[in-house]
Amino acid sequence: MSERDAHASSVVLPGAAAGLSRRACLLATASLAAPVAWLAAPQVAHAGGQQEEPLMDSVRTALSSAIANQAPPEPEFFTTEARLHYLRWLGTQSDRLRRRKPEWEVRRDFLQTVWYESKRAGLDVSLVLGLIQVESGFRKFAVSSVGARGYMQVMPFWTRVIGDGDAGKLFHMQTNLRFGCVILRHYIDREQGNLFMALGRYNGSRGRSPYPDAVFGAQRSWAFADRPAGAPAV
Repeated sequence: MSERDAHASSVVLPGAAAGLSRRACLLATASLAAPVAWLAAPQVAHAGGQQEEPLMDSVRTALSSAIANQAPPEPEFFTTEARLHYLRWLGTQSDRLRRRKPEWEVRRDFLQTVWYESKRAGLDVSLVLGLIQVESGFRKFAVSSVGARGYMQVMPFWTRVIGDGDAGKLFHMQTNLRFGCVILRHYIDREQGNLFMALGRYNGSRGRSPYPDAVFGAQRSWAFADRPAGAPAV
């Protein structure tokens, strides 16, 4: 079964409960009582909705340039150890994601693109994975009650502000991840590095704790402590 077939039926329409309330999802993630159970649980797409706001021309140009750069999502490594580190990360995260995405090729392509777009935007990969977990439950075609779309629940207005206006492209994996990472980077810069406030701005709940706490909790599920082959366990 293709990823599109597997996920098309899981789109969340306005008012859909999908088995868990927004509050239950947030509390479950923040508590981290059972991260594996969280990964297996049904998800709602609960983006609060990024707020459209005036952008300076320089900011708009920079964001547009970041989106327009269509370099292929192929990680580049300058040393053998860096490549081995990536492959160990990929194997570990692939195992963690197996319940969500049973097909190896789908998992590999998704994780490779998350890695690439996170690094490109200067973001912690585990933070981006935690945000995707909270926002969409790793569902490519998720739609929130306020219209946010895809893995990173990007609001359609962004395609008009810094893209070509085609909101349908937000269901394309790399496009969605690129928009999401660029927007999150923009918010972090606006908040002068304050991740708590930046995450709240991303969700449309700036200054309130449930959403940032949920993302930070989910992020811990995707932490990766590298241990090269042959190294003793600590």
